[in-house]
Amino acid sequence: MFQKIAIATLLASLPISALAQDAEGAFTLPDLPYAADALAPVIDAETMELHHGRHHQSYVDNLNNAIEASDAPEGTALEDLVAQAGTFTTAIRNNAGGHWNHTFFWESMAPTDETGEMSPELTEAIDTVFGSQEAFRTAFQEAGTGQFGSGWVWLIVNDQNQLQITATPNQDNPLMDVADQQGTPLLGNDVWEHAYYLNYNNRRAEYLESWWDVVNWDVVSERYQAALAD
Repeated sequence: MFQKIAIATLLASLPISALAQDAEGAFTLPDLPYAADALAPVIDAETMELHHGRHHQSYVDNLNNAIEASDAPEGTALEDLVAQAGTFTTAIRNNAGGHWNHTFFWESMAPTDETGEMSPELTEAIDTVFGSQEAFRTAFQEAGTGQFGSGWVWLIVNDQNQLQITATPNQDNPLMDVADQQGTPLLGNDVWEHAYYLNYNNRRAEYLESWWDVVNWDVVSERYQAALAD
């Protein structure tokens, strides 16, 4: 079971900025790691401003409110709220997931001239599991397109130290104790309509295909090495 994976591995996958809490223990919205228009034309500035400044901000605000209205101790770390999501209220589960997922998402991307390259180790692992880079991308896109309604598609390292593609509904993620398939996320794409609708309308498959142009392979490769290091 995923719970047997050392906590250090889980922490290694967490974006540091998502852990930020102010002096009172409230969570805060992390800055984007690039300008709002830096991922255009794949993701336009207006979508980024709405997605980060409105949607992500609402998850942060609602998470703080949900914690205040619950029995969860103030100052509980985000990784604990996510890992133990099934023990908290639905509001905490949804909004802790929304906060973690979006911070992870922003940090998974970069402008097209700054995306780096997939490490040899990750390249070999993908080729071994999926057969080729093209087959991996096709499987990832199919999982994202096939996710009914809102949710996320992920590349994870599972408890067998194997790469696996999985999808989660709503704002769940593979770190949660409620996830059907648990593991350490390496890459995740948001398939909620607000992530792509202004540019792509209902063409989710087109968005998923275009998105590869802004995937930050340096970061994904670092996550893979961290997941295997434990």
